[in-house]
Amino acid sequence: MFGLGAGEILIILIIAFLLFGPKELPEVGRQVGKAIKGFKDTAEDLRKSVEPELNMIQQEVKMVEQDLHATLKEAEDEIMAEPKPVETGPASLPTSGPV
Repeated sequence: MFGLGAGEILIILIIAFLLFGPKELPEVGRQVGKAIKGFKDTAEDLRKSVEPELNMIQQEVKMVEQDLHATLKEAEDEIMAEPKPVETGPASLPTSGPV
């Protein structure tokens, strides 16, 4: 529970008992429980509203990735289909005397 061991929880309970006393401790516990429940509900609502958006973004990224791969494949095919230039021997350079 929250990464706390039994000894740590016991120490927290003893400190809470000393701070609030036996009469207020149940009410404090209820308030803490309500706060935790409210936090969980808010987190769940946030997850429900963000999850569809995240799924839509993931689908768009996949579509862009597929489009990119198709474009790269087309470019590669065009490059491979172009005729290669005929190589000629080394061109003779005009000489202008000793260098």
